[in-house]
Amino acid sequence: MFPVTRLLQNALVAASLLAISVLQAADLTFAERLGWKAGQVVVILHVDDVGMSRSSNLGATESVEKGVATSWSVMMPCPWVSDIAHYLKEHPDVDSGLHLTLTSEWRPYRWGPLAGKSQVPGLVDPEGCLWRDVPGVMAKASAAEVEAEIRAQLDRAVTLGMPITHLDSHMGTLFARADYFAAFARVGIEKGIPILAIGGHATYARQENGEATRELRAWIPKIWNAGLPILDDLHTGSYDWKPEEKTAKLIALLGELKPGVTEILFHASRPTEDFPVITGSSESRRADLMALTSPEVRAAIQSHGIVLTTWKELMTRRKLALPMGEGEIAKP
Repeated sequence: MFPVTRLLQNALVAASLLAISVLQAADLTFAERLGWKAGQVVVILHVDDVGMSRSSNLGATESVEKGVATSWSVMMPCPWVSDIAHYLKEHPDVDSGLHLTLTSEWRPYRWGPLAGKSQVPGLVDPEGCLWRDVPGVMAKASAAEVEAEIRAQLDRAVTLGMPITHLDSHMGTLFARADYFAAFARVGIEKGIPILAIGGHATYARQENGEATRELRAWIPKIWNAGLPILDDLHTGSYDWKPEEKTAKLIALLGELKPGVTEILFHASRPTEDFPVITGSSESRRADLMALTSPEVRAAIQSHGIVLTTWKELMTRRKLALPMGEGEIAKP
C-alpha cells in the first residue's frame, strides 16, 4: 500500500486536474459548446415586433427574403398575427419565435391579454389593455398571471399552426423580476423551446442590461442542462441609433463582436401610410430594414468571416452538445 502521504498527494493532483478542467470548460464560449470552432463569431440577426402591424410584417419578411436577417419573433396579442401566420404556412422554414408580450405601449393602437381580463387582471390597465410600460406590469401583475399569459400566447400560436423556434420578451418584461423569469424559464423547459438567456461573456448585455444579466446568471446551467441552448451575448442598442447612422453603426458593430453566439436585435419595418400614426419610431424602423438589406452589411459579414445562424440551428446543435458540469459556468 502507498503511504498516507502518497495517497494524499495523488488526491491533490486529481483535485487540481479536475479544477483545471472545470476552469477550461468555463472559458469555452457557448458557440464552442455548440460545436463551432474556437474564435468564431456566430450571429443571429433578429427582427422583433413581427405581427404588431402590416408594416412590421412587410419589414420582417423583406429582411429575411432580401437581406441578412436570420430570425424573427411574433407579438401574439397584436392585430396582424394572422397575416404572418398565413405567410409562415407558405414559408415554414423561417426561424420564427414568439416575442412574448406583456405590454401595449402605443397611445392610439393597443391590444389586450390573450388569457382574458378575468384570468389575468393584474396585466390589464384601466383601458382594458396591457400596461403601457414595464413598471406598470411589475407593480400589478403576479408571476402566476404572467405565466398564464405566456401559455395563452403559446396556445394561440399552436392554434394558428405557427412554428415556434424560440421564446423572447417584448420590452424585456420577463427579465424585470426574478419570478417572471422563473415562469419564462419553466415554460420553455417544459415545452422544450429555447428561451432568450445570456450566459457567456455578455459584453453588450452587461452594458445594456447589467443587473438582469447578473441576477439571472444562476439559471444558465439549469437551462443548458435542460437541453436548451444559451447565447454568449445580446445587443439591443440599435433602437437608439440615429436612422441615418444605422447601416454604418451595424457595419462597425460587426467588426467589434467577440467570439461566441451573439444576437443583434432590430425592429425592421416597411412603413405604410398609417404606421407613423402608430409609432414615432417609424423612420428608425425603416432604417433597420435598410441596414439589414444593405449590400455593404452583407459584405462586412463576409469580410469578417461571421457565421450567421438561427435559433433552429442552435437547438439542433444543443442536442449534440455535452451538459455543463457542477459549478461550471462561463465567465461574465
